[in-house]
Amino acid sequence: MGFHHVSVMKQEVLDLLAPAPGHIIVDGTFGGGGHARALLERILPDGLLIGTDLDEDSVANAQACFTDFTGNFRIFHDNFSNIRSILDACHVEGANGIVLDLGLSLHLLEKSGRGFSFQRQEPLDMRMDKSGGAPKAMDIVNTCSEQELARIFYEYGEERQSRRVARRIVQEREIEPITTSAHLADVVASAVRGKPGRIHPATKVFQALRIQVNAELAHLEKFLETCLDCLLPGGRLCVISFHSLEDRMVKRRFARLAQGCICPPDFPVCICENQPKVKLLTRKVVKPTQEEVEENPMSRSAKIRAFEKLANDGPEPRGHNEWGKQ
Repeated sequence: MGFHHVSVMKQEVLDLLAPAPGHIIVDGTFGGGGHARALLERILPDGLLIGTDLDEDSVANAQACFTDFTGNFRIFHDNFSNIRSILDACHVEGANGIVLDLGLSLHLLEKSGRGFSFQRQEPLDMRMDKSGGAPKAMDIVNTCSEQELARIFYEYGEERQSRRVARRIVQEREIEPITTSAHLADVVASAVRGKPGRIHPATKVFQALRIQVNAELAHLEKFLETCLDCLLPGGRLCVISFHSLEDRMVKRRFARLAQGCICPPDFPVCICENQPKVKLLTRKVVKPTQEEVEENPMSRSAKIRAFEKLANDGPEPRGHNEWGKQ
């Protein structure tokens, strides 16, 4: 039951997280488990890898393919934004490392049958968690007003022709409901003006709908507000993003956490007593090498940012043998 999956910038993740025997590591976007397996191999014999994923197929795959790590591995069908409750369920105060790969897994694109790809004829679902009560993408496309559709496409997809696309969708759904990925892709393509580009005309609209359906930016914001308290002193966080909205959120949050004095520049002395909480490990964003992009074109837009929590902030680490024994 293994997934065909190529993990993005695996070596860079290992270098930045620096996993060591006995460490507690969280892979918040487990997917096919490529990052997780590489990390697990470096925290044995007494480390713990905690995985989370919204996709039930990914969770089932992990349970089937990681049986050789039973004593060092736990997987949760949950959102990484709930990291605090997940750590509590494992009886650990915090993690030595956390990694998020915010890209869409190859399984969801090619095998899930949920309409994530505009190149396939599939039901327009786009829910990462099939058991959740979120509206499907087809519900949004067929019921939202023209103005709301334009807002979604512009805000989450940065689609400059969002109003034209929304207008065309409303016109089409009056003739017949738009219920498949291929149908939506054709409608969007018929609305977008300009010369054919490097990406399909429907790329940004599909991205926007996926983000809306799964509330991706809201969950990322919740995680970024929580993550520092979930790291042990000296713990590290590594986030891989694939579009500017995610990367901008990560960059700004990391910068605030790394900031020292916030007094106005004309103050003669500091009175805010604000201290940096993290040390940035990536002063400049890290991108995949040209060789990796050639081998795995899906990595071309990936960006990594990482920080290390300063040792004077946060819970004291437990002994590594204490997790899961309670």
